[in-house]
Amino acid sequence: MAEQESRVRFQQLLLPHLDAAYNLAYWLARNEQDAQDVVQEAFLRAWRFFGSFHGGDERAWLLAIVRNTCFTWLQKNRPGAQASFDEELHDSLDETPEPVEAMVRQDDREALKNAIEELPMELREVVVLRELQGLSYKEIAKVAAVPLGTVMSRLSRARGRLEECLKARFAKENSVGL
Repeated sequence: MAEQESRVRFQQLLLPHLDAAYNLAYWLARNEQDAQDVVQEAFLRAWRFFGSFHGGDERAWLLAIVRNTCFTWLQKNRPGAQASFDEELHDSLDETPEPVEAMVRQDDREALKNAIEELPMELREVVVLRELQGLSYKEIAKVAAVPLGTVMSRLSRARGRLEECLKARFAKENSVGL
């Protein structure tokens, strides 16, 4: 009976965060199948250690497991792998724009995707967790197992680099007449 109650509690607390777990894994692994494998392994680990979870922020707890599982998987299967940005998962446009407007937006998304891909993994990670997952600085600190000041510093550096990269790209386009 206790195991049944634990299973129900696990499902109630963690299954609502399945999409967030998959999104983070996909973004880091850059492949649907690999992300599915990582999330499956992360949920198995979460179940294995669920007895040690005594409340708190279950989303941050789960995303920390996903992050660590993904990094372990990447080290084992693809040493030196880089994460990428999935524009389809993160496209928040609700309306269908005009064709020219759609091309400009697509170009902007591609520029942002490229800029994010150029970030080192530690900076990319905080950008994904903050801007795409909506985690607070405190939650990111838990997930990444770093001090709050480090999160703030990394996010500041990541945003600065993204801004520099995008400004340089658009300045180059304007000088060419695009």
